Amino acid sequence: MTQEEKYYLYKEKNFAQRFFGHLGTVLKHKRHVSKACFKMGIGWQGIIHDLSKFSPTEFIPSVKYYSGRLSPNAVDRKLNGRSLAWLHHKGRNKHHFEYWIDFTAESENFAFACKMPMKYIAEMIADRYAACVAYNGSEYTSGDPWNYYLRARKVIIMHPDTKAVLEKALTTMRDEGEEAAFSLMKNLLKVTKGSDYTAEKLGIEIIEE
Repeated sequence: MTQEEKYYLYKEKNFAQRFFGHLGTVLKHKRHVSKACFKMGIGWQGIIHDLSKFSPTEFIPSVKYYSGRLSPNAVDRKLNGRSLAWLHHKGRNKHHFEYWIDFTAESENFAFACKMPMKYIAEMIADRYAACVAYNGSEYTSGDPWNYYLRARKVIIMHPDTKAVLEKALTTMRDEGEEAAFSLMKNLLKVTKGSDYTAEKLGIEIIEE
């Protein structure tokens, strides 16, 4: 099956299959995010994680384009040229690095990234881990979050210090497992305690491109 054919798989499912399939995926994702967040000491963030997915703007198109093989947002974007569900989602959830992209006419770089607070980096790591678990199922490995990140690493707009922490956690997860990555983030949250941080002060080396 080609990638193009996968975009139309949602047509093979009836409404009930798409509704309960998407709902089940969201709940499974939230469950894994919550478990990871509690392990990192940010349990409340895990509980309220992705609540905007239940809003009509996000839930309706996600049910419409659910296939179980591709993100409904990816299908919506492919067929309609944009995903209103994703635009709504990333503007309301601070664990997405896209939330922290700003714009200015006074800089050589029109778009620039703001540094993410450590607690949202931790939630982002939980989110990436849980998404890979939900979509890869029995084929999931601890290296999947890092491998998925690599697909866009060279083009994403992310603050260097935020990027360094994210990459440290994802490579730790890849090499030492999820528990080691969650322990790392729990320690960084304790060290920073909501204050500003830099990769240098945290002793995190920036991985070269």
